[in-house]
Amino acid sequence: MKIQKRFLRKHNDKDYYKYVVNLPPMVLKEAGIKYGEDVEVKTEKGKIVLEKKRKAKNEGSFRRV
Repeated sequence: MKIQKRFLRKHNDKDYYKYVVNLPPMVLKEAGIKYGEDVEVKTEKGKIVLEKKRKAKNEGSFRRV
């Protein structure tokens, strides 16, 4: 697996890039992450960690006034 560097934009003669990693479907399945779900990214002792984003208590619910 490799990290890919992709050109994003140019602004004031400066180039900006984003970095992409393709994850195998089996890895996502084992982690319980589905396509389109939000994930949190953090670093721990030199490792990059992806975790399923936890929903806030009131997220997705609304009240009519």
